[in-house]
Amino acid sequence: MPPDNAATVAVGGDVDFPRDGPSSGGGIFRTGVDTFNLSAIGTYQVLFQVSVTEPGQLILTLNSVDLAYTVVGRATGTSQIVGMALVETSVINSILTVRNPAGNSTALTITPLAGGTRPVSAHLVITRIR
Repeated sequence: MPPDNAATVAVGGDVDFPRDGPSSGGGIFRTGVDTFNLSAIGTYQVLFQVSVTEPGQLILTLNSVDLAYTVVGRATGTSQIVGMALVETSVINSILTVRNPAGNSTALTITPLAGGTRPVSAHLVITRIR
């Protein structure tokens, strides 16, 4: 994450995941630092965590449409925002993002060092389950 990631995620902006981790098989791939292609129609389990400094929310989007049932957040504190959801695609090559929802009151600050001296990470895990 920092210094790889932008310091803030604007309201209506997507969280960057600038580094690739391990992958298995095909059909899920990045199309940018914050967009991921789900190439097959199916059901996907999506897990994410992002350390931010202020209260806030995150939501998954599919083809730029908010998935209202995926909103997660916190009212206080300076810990991670963690989300897990099943996402169904109905068209090939659907694009998935993790977004600071439009209409929220503030940008989210990615926490560069949480609880120690090493930069913390954000994670996004996408698994096709059907």
